[in-house]
Amino acid sequence: MKRPFYIILLFVLQCNSALLWAQTEPEEIKSDADQFQDYFYESLLQKGIENYDKAIVVLDKANKIKPNEASIYFELGKNYLALKDYKNAYNYFESAAKIDPKNKWFWVGMYDVCYETKNFNQGIIVIQKLIEFDPKYKEDLTSLYMATNQFEKALVLIQELEENIGKTERRELYKSQILSQGKFQNIEITNLIAQIEKYPKEESNYLSLIFLYSKNKEETKAFEIVKKLEKAIPNSEWAQVTLFKDYLEANDAPKAINAMNVVLASSKIDSKIKHRILNEFLIFSFKNPQYATDLEKAVNYFDTDKSVDVAKEIGRFFHAKKEWATAIKYYEKSAVSRPEEALETNLLLLQAFTEMTQFDVVAKKSTEMIESFPTQPEFYYYAGLAKNQLQDYKKAKDLLEMGMDYVVENKELEINFNIQLGESYNGLGDFKKKELYFSKANQLLKEKK
Repeated sequence: MKRPFYIILLFVLQCNSALLWAQTEPEEIKSDADQFQDYFYESLLQKGIENYDKAIVVLDKANKIKPNEASIYFELGKNYLALKDYKNAYNYFESAAKIDPKNKWFWVGMYDVCYETKNFNQGIIVIQKLIEFDPKYKEDLTSLYMATNQFEKALVLIQELEENIGKTERRELYKSQILSQGKFQNIEITNLIAQIEKYPKEESNYLSLIFLYSKNKEETKAFEIVKKLEKAIPNSEWAQVTLFKDYLEANDAPKAINAMNVVLASSKIDSKIKHRILNEFLIFSFKNPQYATDLEKAVNYFDTDKSVDVAKEIGRFFHAKKEWATAIKYYEKSAVSRPEEALETNLLLLQAFTEMTQFDVVAKKSTEMIESFPTQPEFYYYAGLAKNQLQDYKKAKDLLEMGMDYVVENKELEINFNIQLGESYNGLGDFKKKELYFSKANQLLKEKK
């Protein structure tokens, strides 16, 4: 009686099993390839909306289906990099590169991690591999050498890049930093000499070598290179340096002046060279005063030169030659262009006016200077001296006595003050004080000896 029930029950169970199979079949019958693809695209979607954690979970599922798949490792590396998990990021990029070492982007991923973590030494290893794919990465290698203080390697690479693709502002900055350390300059000098031999029409190599020699105070060598430049590129501004000297030696003043003006107006030529040329023309014009106006024009080129007060130095030159009027002209120019150095310049100016016995000018200018420099005793001295010469003895005495209070440890100036005070009291008819101050001056003179 019970057998038919078992048969029916078995039939029902078979039907239910068939039904269950029919319900699960779409998921279970998908191929691994399709499932892998679904996971891969899902990871891209999640990464696109910055759900990096979710993207990693999906990629791990894909990795279980296809272990050691380079593209999965690469995507894992990118997601970990986005999460700043640099260790995992580097490891996955490196795994991808081991599987497919010819894929440039796997190495780029490793380099990105090195850059973010400032692991420049490891970055050098990676970038050298990237250079095999694209030589442009040599620019990055230069920066990495600089960051790791491998200056000699950096300099050699910079020289290579300059020869092959030209100069860049960044590399020029790097080179300047390297060459500021003298021990690397010989490498660059050797390179520049070779470049000049190889490319005799490339002016920049001559200029760089001239600059290095000038910086090292090897002016003879610098001028030798200038001569080579003049022969190779006669229309070069630097060539005018040599031409100037040649014209001056040949006493061809018009051509020498023209060459000098080209040099002084040039933004390429080192200021030390310009100063040397001006000095040579100064000596020439002193012997040939008909060119004094050309000297004045040449000095104007140095108005913005903050390294040397050219006008004052030329004033000193004429001062030493007792050419007082010319010295005054340059001192006055200096006082206008360099008001911050007015103290020394005006003392020189007052001395020159004194030598020319222009005491009214000395009195006026020294009084103006006292207002600007009320504790500077020299200006009181010149004011007192001028007033004595103008026979305004009372004013001279007052100024000298006031200025004497500011004389500190300057025996020469103290002697001069006492002499002038003696002159003031002599003019005022107070012979007792006259003798007193002259006596003080004599005593100081004896002490000085």
